[in-house]
Amino acid sequence: MTTTDNQATEAPDPASTPGASRAAKASRAVLPPLGLGLALVGLWYYVSYIVLEDKRRFLLRPIHQVIKVGFMDADNRTEELQALWSSTRIALIGLSIAISIGFTLAIIMSQAKVVEKAIFPYMVTLQAIPILAVVPLISFWFGTGATSRIVVCVMISLFPIIVNTLFGLQSAEQGAHDLFTLHHASRMTRLRKLMFPAALPAIFAGLRISAGLSVIGAIVGDFFFGKGDAGIGQLLRRHASRLNGEELLASVILSSLLGVVVFGFFGWIQKRATGRWHDAISAEA
Repeated sequence: MTTTDNQATEAPDPASTPGASRAAKASRAVLPPLGLGLALVGLWYYVSYIVLEDKRRFLLRPIHQVIKVGFMDADNRTEELQALWSSTRIALIGLSIAISIGFTLAIIMSQAKVVEKAIFPYMVTLQAIPILAVVPLISFWFGTGATSRIVVCVMISLFPIIVNTLFGLQSAEQGAHDLFTLHHASRMTRLRKLMFPAALPAIFAGLRISAGLSVIGAIVGDFFFGKGDAGIGQLLRRHASRLNGEELLASVILSSLLGVVVFGFFGWIQKRATGRWHDAISAEA
């Protein structure tokens, strides 16, 4: 029997089949965070029952009590979900405004160096201003309702969008710019067909960062501006003042899940928009 016949009769390697490959990839993606999560739950129980005394256990209620009181109780669950929706709405509105402003400023700055030098220091200054320092001013100008919460979201989430979008627009190779110049391409053509496609990975990186920050901004704004629909921030403030440990931790968990969902959503969009192209570029490099 020839060598070719031996190779033809060999059984395929199960590890090389597409199904096995997908299962291995899924296990590598799921098992590490699952293992770490179980370890954190074990640490949670250890602190609740071993480290803390009975009279101090309100500082960190066991997780099963948090689920029972914070999520299984119908009244608390309804209140939590309503607050979650309020914070989600504020975060999405603030993020949308920040994206509009950030994209506009980044495009203008990418087209004129003098504009970039004029605007960028003020963007850094805005990022460096502590929110607590401007809370009284925001309340004077915009009141203590939803508008002030949106302003806080925009202030917190604007800077990463501008920085990452500007970096991406300026990251196109010089050789490609020379080719567009050779063909007498207009500014709009250069922006649309060269600079913007090259900027997509950086743009989505900025969007993922700003998406998480917008959730933080919505909760922080709700914490300080309590007029209107109660959000997660108001629940955190109320439960902390009343020492409601289970409800407080349930609100913290919901706010964290909101940030994870928004971050993951933009990551999914990035994968759909640039995944294959960006992976191919990385493999060639």
